[in-house]
Amino acid sequence: MRRVLIAGYGSIGRRHLRNLIDLGVRDIALLRRSSEPVSDYPQIPVFTDLSKALERRPNLVLVCNPSAYHLDVALPAARGGCNLFIEKPLSNSWDGVEELLSVVSEKRLLAAVGFDLRFDPGLIKVKDLLEDHAIGRVVGIQSQVGQYLPDWRSSEDYRKGVSARADMGGGVILELIHELDYVTWLLGPVSEIFCLADKVSSLVMDTEDIAAMTLRFVSGAIGTLHLDCVQRTASRTCTIIGEEGTLLWDFVSQKVILLKPGKDSTQEFSYICFQRNERFREEMRHLLACVDGLEQPKVDVVAGSRSLKLALAAKQSARTGQVCRLD
Repeated sequence: MRRVLIAGYGSIGRRHLRNLIDLGVRDIALLRRSSEPVSDYPQIPVFTDLSKALERRPNLVLVCNPSAYHLDVALPAARGGCNLFIEKPLSNSWDGVEELLSVVSEKRLLAAVGFDLRFDPGLIKVKDLLEDHAIGRVVGIQSQVGQYLPDWRSSEDYRKGVSARADMGGGVILELIHELDYVTWLLGPVSEIFCLADKVSSLVMDTEDIAAMTLRFVSGAIGTLHLDCVQRTASRTCTIIGEEGTLLWDFVSQKVILLKPGKDSTQEFSYICFQRNERFREEMRHLLACVDGLEQPKVDVVAGSRSLKLALAAKQSARTGQVCRLD
């Protein structure tokens, strides 16, 4: 029986609730600051106390509150034997992460981290092409993402949101950690990282709004990442350079282009009919299949901790002006 607790009822918590209901999950409770019933789903129990919510013995807890408080929910839930889905990033610091990894391992729990871009058809196509050696040995990658922060959740005041607040885990390095996750998914682990990051724009926030990183991969490839919450027109692209060709992924136009030398050698893969929520719905379908033992998580808590460690190394590099080397 699937008994689910969703901790946090912001935009992502609401989305996961809708998709879980659409996928047939009926035994769901919410943990949030307000005890008021949710207007769209008045039948769903609402808790404001975690211990009371865990007394229902959920077998799956979705941690969707601000990242600064992820482990405040995840650790007690794991100690209670609950499987976990933790939204990215795993946390905003390393405090408690190793304890979580230990508890998850000791109790043999499912613990997945929410990197929904792993379910994007374009990135999946890029991964498949790389595994087929379509561009030969990869030597470089260029990844960039940017969108104007007030447009991220246009119905909310961005100044009060998580993304603009350092104390809640905001800033582009943690909020746009997707890029750190997928470049290591595609090219493997990173051995060195250097980062420049700062609050540069006139946006009202107390953390970095732009970051530029240089990465050296264990494979020898070198990459650059640009993250910002300033661009007025949303953009997310990735270019992967191989010795025998180049791959281009454009998230906004929903295309993958394979460029090879020679006439008529360009191939284009388009998925323009794919809707944004399909990624999140597939993520929840996959999560339920993992709970049922039918699939293995695409991003488990160990992989999520590696992305967090890389993001924290980028922050350290930005503070010190030094290259950070990773194990």
